[in-house]
Amino acid sequence: MNNQLKLLSDETFEKAAECLKVMAHPARLKIVNILMQGEFPVHEIAQLCNCTPNQTCEHLRLLKGQGLLASQRKGRAVYYEIISPQLPGLINCISKNCVI
Repeated sequence: MNNQLKLLSDETFEKAAECLKVMAHPARLKIVNILMQGEFPVHEIAQLCNCTPNQTCEHLRLLKGQGLLASQRKGRAVYYEIISPQLPGLINCISKNCVI
């Protein structure tokens, strides 16, 4: 066995796997891509994703529950923003390696 291998920790792989499980939906990937442009209210995210507001809220709830997004109420609207520094890197990786 090669003693020179430099592997990430098991904890890092576990955290990455959890993040990837949550992100493994096209609508959630699109939401993150949208939020990379700034903060948006739920109704605009829903419109841009071609999802119902209820579907969008569920996706946002899952992302926020994993600590990837934050929300803030402004008047009657709830705005979301990315708080995980890793998410833009994930979308950039997809953009560079998965574009067909």
